[in-house]
Amino acid sequence: MNLVKSKKIAVLLGGLSGERDVSLESGRNILQALLSKGYQAFALDMSRDLASQLKSSGAEIVFNGLHGAYGEDGCVQGLLEILKLPYTGSGVKASALAMDKVLSKLLAKGLGLATPSFLALKPDQEFSQSQLLEHSLAFPLVVKPASEGSSLGLAKVSHFDELKEALVQARKWPGAVLIEQFIQGREVTVAWVDGQVLPVLEIIPEGGFYDYHAKYESDKTRYECPADLSESLASQIQQSSLQLMEAFGVEGAARADFLIDAKGQPYFLEMNTLPGMTSHSLVPKAALVFGLSFEDLVEKILLSARIKQS
Repeated sequence: MNLVKSKKIAVLLGGLSGERDVSLESGRNILQALLSKGYQAFALDMSRDLASQLKSSGAEIVFNGLHGAYGEDGCVQGLLEILKLPYTGSGVKASALAMDKVLSKLLAKGLGLATPSFLALKPDQEFSQSQLLEHSLAFPLVVKPASEGSSLGLAKVSHFDELKEALVQARKWPGAVLIEQFIQGREVTVAWVDGQVLPVLEIIPEGGFYDYHAKYESDKTRYECPADLSESLASQIQQSSLQLMEAFGVEGAARADFLIDAKGQPYFLEMNTLPGMTSHSLVPKAALVFGLSFEDLVEKILLSARIKQS
């Protein structure tokens, strides 16, 4: 007997970050999937008084459909642990670590995995062209906020003037900014659901660069799953993903992104502990190839929820 069907399930969505619109779509899709499975689920648009919202709603389990700041970075997770509410996804430590692209890359390097060369700038740190040489960086480069998702503030730059403007734009978001070596190659991702690794998925954006438009607005981005890779390369990327999953301590559904250069070398890019559940999202696409419908995927994530404090 599925005892969770007797519980009131709050689907957290919306929230306070720049990824609010993406979260609203993810949350609505999650809610419909849970209702179709017979669960007592309802939507809860997170405000700054989330504790009162949860208490007045009578929520007994939280399905976290938030993205970005406050929802994906350990803040909500910590509150839910204080309230002793079971919730989906990773705990405080894994969430905070994965949200920080700089720390994520350092952890990957510590595991012996390749990652593109980079320079991290603090919010008030001066920048000069000589720093690129010091960090062995050459154009083209990628600039992005170190603690945002959904490609917010992301730009590819080919000369110094473009770089200066991209830094101005990226600094509209709080926290450090990452300047990363651009690697021409194939972008792939590997997801897990409750510890089960899914097939490698390749993303093929029309313009060759996977930005916000290519992720959420364009219908011309193509996805191939399983990716057309040799068995050994696909296995290598999946094993690297499992290493990362264990090192980060992720739970529920998560995803690691890689680039494969012309020589077949995979480079770790970043981790996502609350992957999207929109019509364009990657984890549902890989799960479907694995044999999980969207509704079954959502249910599997729900049933992995637990109180994460000791």
